[in-house]
Amino acid sequence: MRKYYIITLFVLMACLGCQWQMQPSSEAKKTDEVVIDRFDQVEISYLTMADYAALHQMRTDYPVQTRTLIENLLCLGPVNDPEINNTLLVYFQDSILQVLIKDVEQQYASLDDVNHKLTEAFRRLSKMLPGIEIPKIYAQIGSLDQSIVVADSMLGISLDKYLGADYSVYLRYGYSEQQRRTMTRDYIVPDCLGFYLLSLYPLPEAADTLIEQRRWHMMKIQYVVNQAMSHPVFSNDTITLIEKFTKAHPKLTTDELLLLDSLP
Repeated sequence: MRKYYIITLFVLMACLGCQWQMQPSSEAKKTDEVVIDRFDQVEISYLTMADYAALHQMRTDYPVQTRTLIENLLCLGPVNDPEINNTLLVYFQDSILQVLIKDVEQQYASLDDVNHKLTEAFRRLSKMLPGIEIPKIYAQIGSLDQSIVVADSMLGISLDKYLGADYSVYLRYGYSEQQRRTMTRDYIVPDCLGFYLLSLYPLPEAADTLIEQRRWHMMKIQYVVNQAMSHPVFSNDTITLIEKFTKAHPKLTTDELLLLDSLP
């Protein structure tokens, strides 16, 4: 009987030990999971039903997102203008914008697949650039303006720019085949990574900066995006050259690469 109690004690200790070791791993998985905040759904409630409870939520729960949408993306005026709420509502009564809203609702009822891809991509990027801050990411509906907006450590995805290469509104408004090829669900994650990296490693702005230097910088960004995605989203001769260079210089960090003005 005494041996039985001793064995039982060791088994309990082992089980408790396993639970104690597994718990931090489980918590870590939760803390670095990327989940897109559905600001777009609150926005839609106001724009389609004039739901003032939704407007209140936009103002109180999403003040930065609302300001960015009104002032920077749509350029409708100051967010504190007494008439701005009505201006926003009237603006989106346009028939084409109402179609965009409806189609975003249908195509993006769920973003679970995008959340998963973002989580995996930012995990890889965090290993490549240790200490990088993962932005708070949210979805919104613009009016065929910028695809991605980065401001105040936040990243906004305009879902109306990712409705498909053959989407009728894109065809109607004359988007080129090359443009439409990137206006799909599959490009949301690489675009998020690319625009966020550009906010951290901006294009050179000097007046005497050569176009080739700016192109070189963009190719470095796209190369890093490919690595974070673990497959080649972007492909061209310059990216191939960068890949060969990094393989020949394994000690070169991603940060050092992004800061290079040109290949030695």
